[in-house]
Amino acid sequence: PPKIIDEETSGDIEVPEGGNITLQCRAKGNPTPRISWKRDDSRPIKLKRGRDNNANENITGEVLTLKRMDRRQSGAIFCIASNDIPPAVSKRMLIHVT
Repeated sequence: PPKIIDEETSGDIEVPEGGNITLQCRAKGNPTPRISWKRDDSRPIKLKRGRDNNANENITGEVLTLKRMDRRQSGAIFCIASNDIPPAVSKRMLIHVT
């Protein structure tokens, strides 16, 4: 099964309203794990705020960048590492927009 590399993975983060954040999630395993991202409340992740806001339910990759944050984006996000060998593993990151 996959294993998340804690020392190379983001933790809880605080960001001012309107700011940008970049989260990183690294995992190891054989076969190489795939990384996906989900909100704890099941809402789509908004990559940026505004009219061109693109909410996305299927975000993959080791790096997640969120731009122009607002308070509605506060909450927990999980990075999930899976590689077809159960169980998948996850790490919870709390985002607090101030």
